[in-house]
Amino acid sequence: MKSGKSLPRPALDITVVIAHAPWRRSVRAPAALCRQAAEAALAAAGGRSRRPCELAVLLGDDESLRVLNRTYRGMDKPTNVLSFTGSDEAGLAGKGAPHHLGDIALAYETVTREAKEQGKPLRHHLLHLVVHGTLHLLGRDHERPAEAEAMEELERRILARIGVGDPYRWRGEA
Repeated sequence: MKSGKSLPRPALDITVVIAHAPWRRSVRAPAALCRQAAEAALAAAGGRSRRPCELAVLLGDDESLRVLNRTYRGMDKPTNVLSFTGSDEAGLAGKGAPHHLGDIALAYETVTREAKEQGKPLRHHLLHLVVHGTLHLLGRDHERPAEAEAMEELERRILARIGVGDPYRWRGEA
């Protein structure tokens, strides 16, 4: 039966855990910014399924990201952002359970230092890295030059929609 109305989009549940207090002091409404960035990336990259989706964002510090980076990537150093793709293997999620896209973790000290070095507001760099991490959860990558170019262009378009300029401008490419 057609009613002329489109079906409502499935719910998107974005949990943001602020595990390092300086995020709250340095960025106004960091959880809302993370949600905005993730939603924009999902909408632009076609990441919404018919099922409800969820993802989690951890706003941590260099030490917590160093531990995660060492544990999961074998690199004993902090990094700005890590993405961990979720799993919907049989038996893990019950029928009708949300699709867990994955988790994104960010390191305050590294993200803050990069923003300063690149001459951009911390808020903009946070938005960029959450978009970047969300795209990784959706299967985008930047290992090969063509992939990197495509991913960066998509990031530019998404960020422009939410009022953030070219995040790669600092490299002198724009």
